[in-house]
Amino acid sequence: MLSRRIEFAPEGDAVLLAGIPAAPAVFILRGEAGSEPYVSKTSDLKRRLTRLLSPPEEHSKRLNLRERCRTIEYSLTGSDFESGFLLYKILRQEFPRNYRDRLKLRFAPLIKLNLENPYPRAYVTRRIGRLNSTSRYYGPFASRASAEKFLNDALDFFKMRRCDFELDPDPSFPGCMYSEMKMCLAPCFKGCSDDEYRREVERVRDFLESGGQSLERELAEQREKASTELQFEAAAAIHTRMEKLHGILGATSLPEIARSMEKLNAVMVQPSAETGAVSLFKIIRGVIAEPVSFTVEEKTEVASAPGVGATKKPSPRSMESRIAECVAGISETKPASAIELNEHLAILKRWYYRSRKTGELFLTDERGEFPLRRIVRGIGRVLRGEKAETAGSDEAHRAYWLARTREEEV
Repeated sequence: MLSRRIEFAPEGDAVLLAGIPAAPAVFILRGEAGSEPYVSKTSDLKRRLTRLLSPPEEHSKRLNLRERCRTIEYSLTGSDFESGFLLYKILRQEFPRNYRDRLKLRFAPLIKLNLENPYPRAYVTRRIGRLNSTSRYYGPFASRASAEKFLNDALDFFKMRRCDFELDPDPSFPGCMYSEMKMCLAPCFKGCSDDEYRREVERVRDFLESGGQSLERELAEQREKASTELQFEAAAAIHTRMEKLHGILGATSLPEIARSMEKLNAVMVQPSAETGAVSLFKIIRGVIAEPVSFTVEEKTEVASAPGVGATKKPSPRSMESRIAECVAGISETKPASAIELNEHLAILKRWYYRSRKTGELFLTDERGEFPLRRIVRGIGRVLRGEKAETAGSDEAHRAYWLARTREEEV
């Protein structure tokens, strides 16, 4: 899994450490067979190994592995995300029982639409139960509180149940405050038919699958109809509901990354350990694939023209086509279990919601296509060490694709 392996002997430490690069890396120090390895990441491999393997200072309490280390394994990395992802894979292999505790990895908050229940409901969870479940999951969110706030605000537009107990519909059941306020169809006391409740669940599912756009279109049609029929008070009330909906769908309440697991597809651009290149991480349905190095300047080979003896250079390709070819060539990584999917979502969530982070993430648009032009600009920014796109530009991008979709529907 790591690219370099070096035998270590205390008497030759000076020469060995002099050849270690002073660069970010993930490394393993192994001792005698059967002993526990030391696994870690660092921003300066040479400095870290010098501290761990040099002769210990007298009366120092610092960890020193000089007498225990026999081999050094390491791989250079270009970013903290790459280091963290590689460290996760190594710890998962070396310490299968407690690697999550070592990484302090906490599963990401998600919204679950439980479709396996006869009377489905939506709630916040931190765990995907089964990969083949018919239930739908949406996220990841920054925190459980933010996920619950978005879900509660969104459910105000629907009449799906919010209670958490198993229903056994009984006409004598008194109901709850939501049924009293006409905010629930009340399947608990047969306040609606099963078909009516199923249609309401489908509306909630469409809302979550489309990031709220299905409800926005529905309200827009209702407002247009009320205006055409000169029902201006009703149109004004619908417009007020639309303004409330826009507040719920804003970037602060519903981040761009919070979407259905089936649509959580993206390309992440990170700095690379190689000069003039970046690392591309392809994310399909929330699972992070192995990074691929992408060199910005294409290497063109000079070829001899047959029968002439002259040389001819092949025409250069556009960055968009090269990126599309590179991304298409990355094989999809399928999780071995729901636990592994939860772990990948936790790693992605930990990076995405940082106040300061390196690299950029480009999610697929409403058509499921990668935004190649934005990726090209993002690669340039990552290479130059510039700031990523702002939240406003992400909102503009989302609005652009929504407007384009509406135009084609008309």
